[in-house]
Amino acid sequence: MSTSGGTAGRTRASVTRARGGRPRVDLVGGLLTCRRLPDEEGTVRVALVATQALLLAGDDVRITVEVDEGLALEVVEVGGTVAYDMQGGAATWAVDVHLGAGALLVWDALPFVVATGADVHRTSRLALGEGARAVLRETFVLGRTGESGGHLTTTTRADLAGRPLLVETLTVDPAARADPALLGGARCLDTVTVLGARYDADAPAGGDVLQLDGPGTLVRTFGSDAHTGDLAAAVTHARRAAAAAARPAVAAAARPDGAVPALR
Repeated sequence: MSTSGGTAGRTRASVTRARGGRPRVDLVGGLLTCRRLPDEEGTVRVALVATQALLLAGDDVRITVEVDEGLALEVVEVGGTVAYDMQGGAATWAVDVHLGAGALLVWDALPFVVATGADVHRTSRLALGEGARAVLRETFVLGRTGESGGHLTTTTRADLAGRPLLVETLTVDPAARADPALLGGARCLDTVTVLGARYDADAPAGGDVLQLDGPGTLVRTFGSDAHTGDLAAAVTHARRAAAAAARPAVAAAARPDGAVPALR
């Protein structure tokens, strides 16, 4: 995982396989820093921590996640992100994910608030190897309490085994909020994206489930605040579905004892 922005340096964390099959994690701090958390059931856990106020005009945050073949990583956010009034400026937030064959990533992100006057361009690019799976949650909140909110354009592109799985661009701003065909008056857009597996539970209250053409699902709710239509239960189910979708041959090679990494 690497990030750069403002005048801060770079943060890097890589999850690779050391001798004997055990995961190796290397961490270096920067604008966003990583902290190693205790592993759980063969899953490496890393906390993502901001070292200063984010986001401000001119910030260029770049996060790269790399998970070696057959390994599992969970990214834990310690605090949400607020994109502040940029007074005519703009900021970028780019995420690049590379998962080896049979790898697993879970990233249950905290709310991303777009304050009035903010202008953020956000991209997420994911390259999944054969049998890899990812569970990602994004909660976009338009404005702080009493605000109309700023402007956020977010694009997600995911490829599985070299073939396109998902390409989506969303615009979140006051005009989209007022449009009945887009946000329909909602202030919050909460999405759980499952890649490499399918979410097979019922749609959450007030939410929708969209099955992709390939193995993947979008679970989405709209609400007036970050707690309306909460998708915590959907994340839990998606984690189980992703773990169950592991390809046996690849997953068995992930650990010396042949055990399959699992997230609950």
